[in-house]
Amino acid sequence: MILILSTSLRPASNSRILAQAAQRALAAAGLEARLVDLRDRPLPICDGGAAYEDPNVGVVREQIERADAILLALPIYNYDASAAAKNLVELTGSAWEDKAVGFLCAAGGPSSYMSVMSFANSLMLDFRCVIAPRFVYATGAAFAGSAIVDAEVAARVSQLALTTARLGAGLKAAAGVAAE
Repeated sequence: MILILSTSLRPASNSRILAQAAQRALAAAGLEARLVDLRDRPLPICDGGAAYEDPNVGVVREQIERADAILLALPIYNYDASAAAKNLVELTGSAWEDKAVGFLCAAGGPSSYMSVMSFANSLMLDFRCVIAPRFVYATGAAFAGSAIVDAEVAARVSQLALTTARLGAGLKAAAGVAAE
């Protein structure tokens, strides 16, 4: 199962549009994909204590643990991944271990296209995630209303979704071989 995490808390979110497009691409390929929107599962701010016991944290953590691969849809704010996306990782920590992860990023302008790399490095170093080598970075010009209008961005969403699914399947198969 491929888990798509939409981390924007904004009602009119372009990263959510990317997440929905990825879900459609995976469904069209006959792959199981589950979309979790953090607006529907509000998470507390990580406090290093009681926040870990929040019921929504437990539900999201379990879904991350069960996933073969994860697509993380996030907005870029102030040249970095959103605080909600970082908070999600802080709250769910080890559930990310050995997962394939792809990034679907929405930003206001073209200048911060490398900003997701520190977030990717954290996932790689802290949890041994395998990061899809390409990611989607889309500015507001790629969207009109609730649709992706840039054909190249739409194609990249599909490509990333399928690549991340393949990486996840490969990791799962390798883990099964290593366990034998």
